[in-house]
Amino acid sequence: MALAYLMNTYPITSTTFVRREIHAHEAAGMPVKRFAIRNWGEDLVDPRDRDEIGKTTYILQQGAAALIGRALKEAVTNPLGFARAFGTMVHLATRPGSTGLKNAAYLIEAVFFKQAARAAGIHHVHAHFSTNSAAVALLARRMGGPSYSFTAHGPDEFDDPAANGLPVKVEHAAFVAAITDYARGVILQATGGAGADKVQVVRCGIDLDEFSVTPPPENKRVVCVGRLCPAKAQVLLVEAVAPLVADHPELELVFIGDGEDRAGIEARIAELGLQDHVSLPGWGTGDEVRAAIKGARIFALPSFAEGLPIVLMESLAMGRAVVTTQITGIPELVDDKVGWIVPPGDVSALRGAIKNALSADEATLAALGATGAARVGQAHDQSRNAAKLRKFFPRQNS
Repeated sequence: MALAYLMNTYPITSTTFVRREIHAHEAAGMPVKRFAIRNWGEDLVDPRDRDEIGKTTYILQQGAAALIGRALKEAVTNPLGFARAFGTMVHLATRPGSTGLKNAAYLIEAVFFKQAARAAGIHHVHAHFSTNSAAVALLARRMGGPSYSFTAHGPDEFDDPAANGLPVKVEHAAFVAAITDYARGVILQATGGAGADKVQVVRCGIDLDEFSVTPPPENKRVVCVGRLCPAKAQVLLVEAVAPLVADHPELELVFIGDGEDRAGIEARIAELGLQDHVSLPGWGTGDEVRAAIKGARIFALPSFAEGLPIVLMESLAMGRAVVTTQITGIPELVDDKVGWIVPPGDVSALRGAIKNALSADEATLAALGATGAARVGQAHDQSRNAAKLRKFFPRQNS
């Protein structure tokens, strides 16, 4: 089977799990043709991400005139297929709360993808997230393009499933992968239970060979990795640790990542006088992120909204206990046997969890980390999970 992956934006520093999944397929002997609607406008730190740029066909780079010309030709040469896709596009565009006329752009993009997929002999395409790229895959399929599937992560794509057109995307998909039981439940609720047989739980994974368990160091360092944004609520970590400095003067809080909340986080650090205790070195390569996590006593992520963060898997795989929030799919991985899990937005509870983690002895932290590593090895092995995903890929158009 000739397989393609279609993403909205690729590659991105914060979605390395897509690259890892593609590489796992290719390591198993299944080549993958990469497509993305657009490229990322920011610098990529990891050389493995930079290498993906040259392997990816970017739809919008074809230019508006060329894309519109292709669409007009498709309407003439494939009137029935184009009409089916047009009707589905109107359905997507007229849903309450939908992105409206943006769906017309998805139709034009779908024409290019359908034609390029046919030229490349692509029989099936898999998308990540149920938003733009899934819409393009759906519309291409309605025109006679390859069968499609998508992985739904949440949480943003679940904010308004009807506006997102989730039911129709599930209806025409060969199958849908949900990264957690929680995500599968949301999808089935959105579809009224329709398509239950095609919505499968296929968890995200990591390359376990890149991670090894090490004892937690005897320091007071807390590390947080991720885009600096409101949803991840990093500023709450700053507020949580501020009173702890008195009892732990050697406390360090390190944020690996960057984003729109950087200035606000820096301002809060200054307001609380924590300049000597909090650092923001920016994004790091995969090796640098792993080194930062291994060099910390605990990992913390106080998010308001997540699917199931890969970085939690990575931290546990290295034997680090975690402090995080009780939202969406996170409790399927994290409980009091591998760390501390607190209500989102509860700074007092977050502070208490970090205080307990800083005060815990090394044997306790090592036991939490060992349990976490075993849990990740069982449920989040990238090679095993990619193989599970491949079992659902149809062998030819149906």
